[in-house]
Amino acid sequence: MKPSNDVLLVIDVQNDFMPGGALAVPRGDEVLPVVNRLAEGFSHVVLTQDWHPRDHVSFAANHAGASPFGTITLPYGEQVLWPVHCVQDTRGAALHSDLVAPHARLVIRKGYRREIDSYSAFVEADRVARTGLAGYLREQGVQRVWCCGLATDYCVAWSALDAQAAGFEAAVIEDASRAIDLNGSLERAWQALSKAGVRRASSRDVLA
Repeated sequence: MKPSNDVLLVIDVQNDFMPGGALAVPRGDEVLPVVNRLAEGFSHVVLTQDWHPRDHVSFAANHAGASPFGTITLPYGEQVLWPVHCVQDTRGAALHSDLVAPHARLVIRKGYRREIDSYSAFVEADRVARTGLAGYLREQGVQRVWCCGLATDYCVAWSALDAQAAGFEAAVIEDASRAIDLNGSLERAWQALSKAGVRRASSRDVLA
């Protein structure tokens, strides 16, 4: 069992990101058994949940003439436009029923501000608004943050980069994550993670 100064950060294992969901990550359901094994090996687990209002700025449907996966420019920079997904208090936003982590200590909801998207579990896309997760982890004495879930190249990568920037040792558990890989986004994410010193790990290594 990993000590409590190691945290497993399980990112956005929600129905809308699973096959058949509104923003399905290819083979996203494959992470479930791996994440569940990992959770059994950690005394400290934190979950995140995408939690958007229906009129969220990142939804293509809220911009006349826009299509999903296009981009627009917002005050904080370029924004990918997504299909409507993880709308607050809908089945799509719910954590997947096969996710088994009853001992999770905290659920961080992100993306609930209408005018700002949020990939990271730590800092929203404007790079100003914070979720409070870093402060919580510091108060709990956490030193290492092991990231997994959906999707590798967006919410997982951004969370790992922000964990490292906040002073934690961060790692991405590759076989417990799956990617969208939009226009080369996965390769760019791995390059950014490597440059920042984020470790690339497998569940076998973590649980050894």
